[in-house]
Amino acid sequence: MKSILFSGVVAAALLFSGCSSKDPKVEDDSGASAASSYSTTSSTPSSSSESVSGGLSEAELKAQLITRLEGELQTINFDFDKFNINAQNRSKVPANAGILKGEARGLTTKLEGNCDEWGSDEYNMALGLKRANEVKKALVAEGVDGSSITMVSYGENSPLCTEKTRECWAKNRRVDFKLLP
Repeated sequence: MKSILFSGVVAAALLFSGCSSKDPKVEDDSGASAASSYSTTSSTPSSSSESVSGGLSEAELKAQLITRLEGELQTINFDFDKFNINAQNRSKVPANAGILKGEARGLTTKLEGNCDEWGSDEYNMALGLKRANEVKKALVAEGVDGSSITMVSYGENSPLCTEKTRECWAKNRRVDFKLLP
């Protein structure tokens, strides 16, 4: 029995160790390092990793788009011990939905529920999730595809502000938007 378990562990280790995905570097005559000559390139524009605009790869362009769009998405704040979206923050929902249905179409939206430091850890984790769920329901009501939205609660573990003031605690009661490829 022990030999079967040991063999399974060794097989798994060999399976997961695999080969490195890095391209080897080759020194040319001038001493400059260059990628090996067998790196994969394609003559078709659709499969090329380089873009015409500034030589940026598709991944770099997508990362720039995500960064820009995350800057445009507005955080939804909440009242103390509440998970319903108040009137002051309700107006942010259509603007965020427009971005998610427009340029962010095809990206996954992660809603991050957060709380202030009041309440137990368990209570705040549940409250953060309820806040994220309320924002998701509001976005879906605005026409955003619900299957492209994920939710997570950080409870009180991801504060924006750490001062012991009412204004600071209010900043921590929020749902943030993160975009994922």
